Amino acid sequence: MAILKKLQRFLHDDPRGRHAQFYCDNDLLFLPDFYNDLKAKAIYSKLSREMAWRQEKISMFGKRVLIPRLQAWHGNPESIYRYSGLDLIPEFWTPTLLQVRNDVSSVAMTEFNSVLGNWYRDGQDSMGWHSDDEKALGEHPIIASVSLGQQRRFCLRHKISGEKQTILLRSGSLILMFGTLQENWQHSLPKSAKPMQGRINLTYRTIVNPVTPKID
Repeated sequence: MAILKKLQRFLHDDPRGRHAQFYCDNDLLFLPDFYNDLKAKAIYSKLSREMAWRQEKISMFGKRVLIPRLQAWHGNPESIYRYSGLDLIPEFWTPTLLQVRNDVSSVAMTEFNSVLGNWYRDGQDSMGWHSDDEKALGEHPIIASVSLGQQRRFCLRHKISGEKQTILLRSGSLILMFGTLQENWQHSLPKSAKPMQGRINLTYRTIVNPVTPKID
C-alpha cells in the first residue's frame, strides 16, 4: 500500500514518530507525541472559542435524540456531510483549524477539505460504536484524528472476529486511519465514571461525494 510505505518513511525521518505504533492490521497509525503539552493546551483554548459548537440531534431507532457531546463542522463550502439523518453544512475554516490541517496534512500527505470537531465536556460525553464509511468519504478514506485535553480511551472492534484493541489518547496525539480500517473495524469513545475534564477531538476528512442538503 502506497500510503503505508510513505508513513514508514516519515516515521524513520521525523522525530514525532519516535513512539509511533501501528494497530488494526497496520491500517491505523498512532503518534502519541504529535504536539507537546504546551502546544496542545494552546490549540484547545483557541478551538473552544473559535469553533461553532452546538449539540445536535440525530435519528436513533426512529427518534430524534441529543448527541452526548458538542459538535462543530468546518471546511470548504462544498463539503456537505450527512450521517444519522443529519446534514452538516460547513462553517468557515478558522485560523487554528487551518494551522492544524497543515500540520496533519504534512504527515498524512492528503489535502483535507473538512473537519469534524467533537467536544467531550466530561466523562459522560461519549461516542458509540461506528465506522466512518459513509459514501461521501469515498472508498478507503484517510482520516486524521487529533486529541486535545483530557486523556480518553479509544476502543476498536473488528466487525467479523470481534477482536478488540484499545488506545489511550493523550493530549496532543494524532491517529491516522486509512486503508480498509473503516471497512473492517468499528471504533468508539466510551463513557467513564471517573471525574474528567474536557477533550476536543478533530477528525480531518476529505469529502469526495458531497450530498445535497434536504429541504424541510
